[in-house]
Amino acid sequence: MNFISMADMSLEDITDILDKAEDMKGKRKQGVDLLRNKSLAMLFEKPSTRTRASFEVAMTDLGGHALYLNWQEIQLGRGESMEDTARVLSSYVNGIMIRAEHSKVLETAKSSSVPVINGLTELEHPCQSLADLLTIREFKEEFSGLKFGWIGDGNNVCNSSILAGALVGMKVVVACPKGYEPNADVLEKSRILRGNTKITHDPLEAAKNADILYTDVWVSMGDEAQKKKKMLDFKGFQINADVVKLAKDDVIVMHCLPAHRGEEIASDIIDDPHSVIFEQAENRLHAQKALLVRLLG
Repeated sequence: MNFISMADMSLEDITDILDKAEDMKGKRKQGVDLLRNKSLAMLFEKPSTRTRASFEVAMTDLGGHALYLNWQEIQLGRGESMEDTARVLSSYVNGIMIRAEHSKVLETAKSSSVPVINGLTELEHPCQSLADLLTIREFKEEFSGLKFGWIGDGNNVCNSSILAGALVGMKVVVACPKGYEPNADVLEKSRILRGNTKITHDPLEAAKNADILYTDVWVSMGDEAQKKKKMLDFKGFQINADVVKLAKDDVIVMHCLPAHRGEEIASDIIDDPHSVIFEQAENRLHAQKALLVRLLG
């Protein structure tokens, strides 16, 4: 089984992973034999903080080994094909986690004989969504009937959030400027999954009576040349105190990090009692440990 998209999971799969993650959280030394003598290759075409650190620590906690491979330091950077790299690596390791262009992740999965995990592409970031669901269940206990308000760019994290919401039964309202809507194929997958998803261009509509408010950077990796335009286009799409007041009194505020304080989210909101952003970041570790045990164990 590969984990390329949130749509690769069923509700039963997600529930099992979240149950395992909750059980592992706070019991980090009790799972040391679960992946003993197992190795995970971690391929990075793009930079990373949380993904690299959480997967590496997860494998160590589980008794396994994580091998960090920077794109430019291996033969991929000199033109070796994804097919050849995947075939060779999968003869050495028990799993491959890859952060790269989506087409390259798909090619790796096609050529690999071991499970492949999407560590972020321009289309999706499913590992982030697993941690997000773990965080939401931690603070809200259940998913059904919750309103998930996304304010900002309809990017990779947004795409995975839409699919996650469809799978667990949350109403997802995405507020983004015109021209920055989520991926059309993702919206179609959400519809097939019977998701309750609405796209609007009014951030106040997403915020009103929301149980969860979520945002991400306006300028994603690789989009730096568009920063000046995006800063103008996204004016009014910041999560700040006025926006939080429109949500429910017990709203939780989320951000996948890294954050640009004062742009997509006001700095004081990151440190506000409504914020669960750093709990969310920690949960990357626990959710990914449960995912690794399911795929490699």
